[in-house]
Parts: sequence; structure tokens; C-alpha cells
Amino acid sequence: MSKVAVVMGSTSDLEIMQEAVDLLKSFDIAVDVDIVSAHRTPEKLFEFSKNAHKNGYSVIIAGAGGAAHLPGMVASLSPLPVIGVPVKSRNSIDGWDSVLSILQMPAGVPVATVALNGARNAGILAAQILGSQETEILEKIMAYKEGLKEKVIKGAESVRKL
Repeated sequence: MSKVAVVMGSTSDLEIMQEAVDLLKSFDIAVDVDIVSAHRTPEKLFEFSKNAHKNGYSVIIAGAGGAAHLPGMVASLSPLPVIGVPVKSRNSIDGWDSVLSILQMPAGVPVATVALNGARNAGILAAQILGSQETEILEKIMAYKEGLKEKVIKGAESVRKL
């Protein structure tokens, strides 16, 4: 069974990152959540990143605000796919510092980056990565996307009645 790790730089990121956790759980995907600070707990960062694949994870979602080094550092140490979530923090420069820190990775160290505060999309992307190998997850993704389509169609019908 596939498992996703959702890590973040501090507890202040949890409100945003919870969206990824909730999405993954709604697809019955095992998920573990932890705080791993690139700057305040570098030893923990190294241990987690180097051993994530040995600990049964298939994908890592890493969220961080401000300088946002966590996703890139995890990606530099782990062979697993890493999805970065830039988080707009209270000391942020409108979130752009986080977006660019995660987006602008050097060649050879990719981080799939979602929108600012886009943890829900990170959860969907992690599920899609897993779904490429697991039919049960793929079917849940297809049903989820069908639900999105139905919601738009119902919304359009409501608008036309106005």
C-alpha cells in the first residue's frame, strides 16, 4: 500500500497543509504528517529525507513559507518525487519568496510546485502519481474529476436560471 509523507516547516503551515492530508485521506491513501524544519532541525531533515523511501513512502509533499528551503532540501536528499507547496507566511513578501524558492530549483533537483497555498492540488498530484501504478487510486481520481465536472454543470444550470 502506498504512503505519502506530508511535511512542513512549522505548525503555522498546518492549516494550509491540512488540505493535502484531507484529500489523501478521502482517497484512502495512507498519510503521515510531521514538522521538519530545514533551518531549525537540519539533522531531522537529513534523516527523514535520506530514509523516506526506506520507510515506505512513495511521494513527499513538503510545504514551507518564507525562504521555503524545505521542499528543495528534501528533493536534494531523497530519490522520491517531491511536491512543494509554497505557503504565504506572516513574514512573507506576498508569498512570492516562497513560490520562487520552491519553483527555481537547479537542474537535477526537481520539485513539482503547486500554487501558493495550493496544498489541495498537491494532494491531488500525489494521488495521481500513485494512481499511475495503482488502479484503485486511479479510479478514485477519475470519480473525483467527474464530480468536479458535475459541480460545474450544476452551477451553470443555476446561473442560467437567473
